[in-house]
Amino acid sequence: MNIAAKKIAENFQFLEGPVWVSARNELLFSDIPASTIYRWIPSTTRYHVFRQPSQQANGNTVDPQGRLVSCEHATRRVTRTEHDGTVVPIATHFEGKRLNSPNDVVCARDGSIYFSDPPYAVKPEERELDFQGVFRLQGDKLTCVARDFIKPNGLCFSPDESILYIADTEAGHIRVGDRVFCKAERPDGIRCDQAGNLYVAAMKAVEIFDATGRKTGEITLPERPANLAFGDPDRRTLYICARTSLYRARVDVPGAGF
Repeated sequence: MNIAAKKIAENFQFLEGPVWVSARNELLFSDIPASTIYRWIPSTTRYHVFRQPSQQANGNTVDPQGRLVSCEHATRRVTRTEHDGTVVPIATHFEGKRLNSPNDVVCARDGSIYFSDPPYAVKPEERELDFQGVFRLQGDKLTCVARDFIKPNGLCFSPDESILYIADTEAGHIRVGDRVFCKAERPDGIRCDQAGNLYVAAMKAVEIFDATGRKTGEITLPERPANLAFGDPDRRTLYICARTSLYRARVDVPGAGF
């Protein structure tokens, strides 16, 4: 199965972190070097600045209340944007030590937040944690759910949220717990559809795997994809951030999540 993608916006620096905001029928996405979060409104086929500076925001998600949750490279923290626009830090330290560089983030239906913390945007001499892990934030309690990754990156849940998929970019695979679910070249962002198919932003394409980990297709692009999100009211449009451009592709199965 090979799916075509269409470029819908270009001339950015390095795109990441797409997330669909159902309450406003719009897509938000990050340009990390530009320290900007943009808003794409499909009905107008235009994009606008949502926040600038964004503190070099990377991954974004929304919580069950529709509030934006972002991983910020410049501040090495995870923040939540309240409905009035106030930005509130919700994760900055673990066991008294500053986080490395929160990268990607996903929110469960119960409101708990999971994020990866590789060291991509922090100098070695400025690191305080001696591992690169995946964390869970529930209320005010931050726990580490895995600390044996080389470079933890993209995260997503299975449709029923019984499985948390975690991409390890350096290891070249997607893990479920201690098990390797599938392999891909330098996987980054990942998303799951309602049938349990996994879409992986890999080195040369968005690779598609079924619920058993078997590769079933791909979406080829002229640029290396970094991250992706299902959107539009029917959740059958896959928005893809690929370096300097934003793409979209129509798929048969709607995306999982809310």
